[in-house]
Amino acid sequence: MSTPETAAPGPSGRPSPWRVVRDQRKTVIVAGVMMIASYWVLGQLDRWQLAGCVAGGVLLGLLNHLYTEYWLLRIIESGAQPTRNQMIAATISRLAVLTVVAVGVAVLFWPDGIGLLLGLAVFRLIALVMTGLPLLKELKSQ
Repeated sequence: MSTPETAAPGPSGRPSPWRVVRDQRKTVIVAGVMMIASYWVLGQLDRWQLAGCVAGGVLLGLLNHLYTEYWLLRIIESGAQPTRNQMIAATISRLAVLTVVAVGVAVLFWPDGIGLLLGLAVFRLIALVMTGLPLLKELKSQ
């Protein structure tokens, strides 16, 4: 059992995946809209498999984004100071799994599977913008 001196809880308690989803609700909503839009647009062209692959890419990107946020939240809440090598190793392993899954699905459903890579890339770009804009606003206000 930990004592108050050794325990280092964060300001909002224990990290949980649900907290990450709640904190990232705008990103989750954007991902949902993108998945619905892929079915709506590509479904009208009768390209259902391509729509599923694009939506799957967006979902894969969202899961990667949420897992990364959860990982960061756990590190912050624990008060740990990971080394640069530990952070690099964790990032490379996460991206390696993501790459293997994405390329595997793309090859499995070729040629429509390329939509998975497209959905993943477009989601990553939008998530990057959504994450970067608040940071730029914060820097500008200082």
